[in-house]
Amino acid sequence: MASKTSRDVLSRGLGVLRQAIREQPKIFTVAVVGSVLFGGMIIVSARVVGAVIGEVALPAIERGEVGAGTLALAAAALFGISVLRVAGIFGRRLGAGYMQYRLQAAYRRRVTRRYLELPLSWHHRNSTGTLLSNANSDVEAAWYPIAPLPFAVGTLVMLVGAIVSLFATDWALALVGLAVFPALFALNVVYSRRMAPRQARAQRLRAEVSGIAHESFDGALVVKTMGREAQETARFAGRAGELRDSLIAVGRLRGIFDPLLETLPSLGTLAVLVVGAFRLRQGAISVTELVSVAFLFTVLAFPVRAIGWVLAELPRSVAGWDRVRRVLDATGEMPYGQRVLDPADAGPATLAFHDVHYSYPPAEAHPPGAQVLGEVGFTVPSGRTVALVGPTGAGKSTIASLAVRLVDPDSGTVTLDGVDLRELTSASLAGTVALVAQVPFIFDDTVRANIALDRPGVDDEVVWAALRLAEADGFVAALPDGLDTMVGERGTSLSGGQRQRLTLARALAGRPRLLVLDDATSAVDPRVEAAILAGLRSSTAQAGVPAASILVVAYRRATIALADEVIYVEQGRVVARGTHSELLATVPGYVDLVTAYEQAEVDRAQESTYSDDVAPLPSGLEIEVDR
Repeated sequence: MASKTSRDVLSRGLGVLRQAIREQPKIFTVAVVGSVLFGGMIIVSARVVGAVIGEVALPAIERGEVGAGTLALAAAALFGISVLRVAGIFGRRLGAGYMQYRLQAAYRRRVTRRYLELPLSWHHRNSTGTLLSNANSDVEAAWYPIAPLPFAVGTLVMLVGAIVSLFATDWALALVGLAVFPALFALNVVYSRRMAPRQARAQRLRAEVSGIAHESFDGALVVKTMGREAQETARFAGRAGELRDSLIAVGRLRGIFDPLLETLPSLGTLAVLVVGAFRLRQGAISVTELVSVAFLFTVLAFPVRAIGWVLAELPRSVAGWDRVRRVLDATGEMPYGQRVLDPADAGPATLAFHDVHYSYPPAEAHPPGAQVLGEVGFTVPSGRTVALVGPTGAGKSTIASLAVRLVDPDSGTVTLDGVDLRELTSASLAGTVALVAQVPFIFDDTVRANIALDRPGVDDEVVWAALRLAEADGFVAALPDGLDTMVGERGTSLSGGQRQRLTLARALAGRPRLLVLDDATSAVDPRVEAAILAGLRSSTAQAGVPAASILVVAYRRATIALADEVIYVEQGRVVARGTHSELLATVPGYVDLVTAYEQAEVDRAQESTYSDDVAPLPSGLEIEVDR
């Protein structure tokens, strides 16, 4: 079984190397040429050194004098060989390094691009730490053997040349070489077989350590407020300890095999001297030939190690490659169509759900395959505001996700101006629809950069118009540097309501024709929220930001009352629709829900002693309730 595993790792590892060569053939050729030049000069230098010793040094010792011309010729030969060896080293290392870093950069881009193509359902099944590891350490591991690969290829060419040189010198010395070189290769294979499971485990633990660290840091607020610092530290320390032990196991194995790999060429040199001395007494070889062969074995020790380096890194490379390919080969992407909505139509869009059914994938559903939405059908007419209301788990956020095509329905259609969302291009959909989620995400950048996102046409005038419409221009103007204020990672220097209003302004700056608000103003004062929604409903919203149709997941009575129509959902189905007043008069479940929401708002308002613009604590841990 171990032998089979070794062959499998070797086969798959060589496959990864072939992939690298196919992607960077020119650079690889340059590196191999440099390596072959270096190896060839080693063989030539062995011949030259042998000639210098046998033809120059020994005769000079016997005569008691050294000829200046002969010495100058020998020095020139050795210098020329050294120059060529340096050129070979330069070409080999430059080519190998360039090839390795190009591959790593290319695959980081591919992995990241693939992340953005895959649907949210795939991301839900993979931790952030694992995804970070895939794009970073796994990509590095996959291409780690590239650095010594050209050296190893050049060494193989050099070994063939060395064997030919040995046979041309003496068959007995050649047999010594034939015994030493296969022994080195066999030792490297054994090393690779034993290293494979250790490297795979270490690579897996790297991802797990990264995941725990990210989770702990990202959840710093919960960790601190719940007093879980010691427990989180212990959890991280436990997994970090496993990684440490795994890497020590890798180092221990290297500590055993490295001396053996270093010793074999030395033993080969000793065997050459013993056999060579016997052959010299027989007159079969000359002193020049003996010195050449002994020197060759001496200088071969380092280049032959390159083969071992490649074989030793293959298990790690295979482990990293498997994890990278898992991302690149992942299925479930949602291909876009080719249709484009008429760019001349700048008015609010019409959104419609037609008998939509949706179930979460088996890996995410509880129980597996449970239906989330069934027979959902409603319309958000052009320029109108429709509120989605329902108890927790009714499917409101799923409807919002379908409206912006974060997921696709199992059956039925979601249309925009009569066009199935699946038929639209990515650019057309993104330019028409904007989603503002309940949990705002702010980049560690300036206010301006967070709103503009480098989108063409979104200048400062548009940014300020979006801020005014989001009722955020006042607090932004009061910031130390205005639009140039750095807001910190995830906007830690801002309150919850301020972050929500910035993300709303970001969506509005893109001039969407349909705005989907998934409880996007939950941390904002109800009066501010009413002003925002009133502005959004206006057909003359503000200069630079045209009016849009609005689908809003709402909880507050004041928000719901502003809607032109209310869609009441329960257990993934639309059970009632109408104005807020009509549903209050006809749907008992709706009355109970809205009343409960209203009472919760009253209780929260009475208990809270903080305002919308209270500054966060110095530690960056915000605890105020944004009203």
